[in-house]
Amino acid sequence: MLRGKIINIQKYSIHDGPGIRTTVFLKGCPLNCWWCHNPESQCMEKEILYWKNKCTSCGMCVKKCPNGAVEIKDGKLINHRDKCTLCGKCIDFCINNARDISGKEYTVEEVMKEVEKDIVFYDESGGGVTFSGGEPFSQMNFLEALVEASKNRGIHVTIDTTGFTTAENITKIASMADLFLYDLKFMDSDEHKKYTGVPNESIIENLKMLSDMHKEVYVRIPVIPGINDGENLKKSAEFLRNLNISKVNLLPYHKYGMDKYNRLGLEYKLKDKKEPTKEEMEDILEIFKCYGLNVKIGG
Repeated sequence: MLRGKIINIQKYSIHDGPGIRTTVFLKGCPLNCWWCHNPESQCMEKEILYWKNKCTSCGMCVKKCPNGAVEIKDGKLINHRDKCTLCGKCIDFCINNARDISGKEYTVEEVMKEVEKDIVFYDESGGGVTFSGGEPFSQMNFLEALVEASKNRGIHVTIDTTGFTTAENITKIASMADLFLYDLKFMDSDEHKKYTGVPNESIIENLKMLSDMHKEVYVRIPVIPGINDGENLKKSAEFLRNLNISKVNLLPYHKYGMDKYNRLGLEYKLKDKKEPTKEEMEDILEIFKCYGLNVKIGG
């Protein structure tokens, strides 16, 4: 039986496509964006999340861990993630709910059971289901089965993607999906690789292909001051004006996901980066409007 890894099934989403939606976050992503607000979605494997502020260093997890992956030293709890086998015993016996596992296996029918619970809201609002991540194409077989099951039930399908996959995968899903939310971070491939870990040639070509197929596409551009603003945004607008794009969403950089890096024992590289001001975003908005694009801040 086909199974996939999910990090969250979020109900009543209003920013992941039209109407009221259920967003299914699939685990795994080939990109490692410096500003990622869902770092628990990057690794394909399950991971331990640890909330330091909830922990009282009671030592129960230390006693129950069979692998010595947790210890208390000088009154502070230390996680040895290299020793962890994700058995879950530390979670079962944590009295403060300071520990959890990111990544749960679901069958297609188990996911659809959750999605179908809100069909009445989809019908009333013009909503549906959004498959996001991570990168949903990282679990292509599972994604294809989910999209097919959704369409068989008459549910509107949106794909939230980085675009970093094969043209064959894009074509398969595009034949069924109703809408793509498509990330565009950099026009320069070297810059893209520096800040995300991968080049962008396939991303650009896949976006062109979706345009040629006349699929409905909302392009999402994260705006990170000092990293991908300035000339990059002008080049992005120049590129997009020649494509069949329904909408451009400018997404201001934020630090909402920074605490998740601490929970995973990871370094957040942009902790000193300032968020763009309202005035700066308005100026960027005008640039895209000058190229005749349907653009908004947020979304």
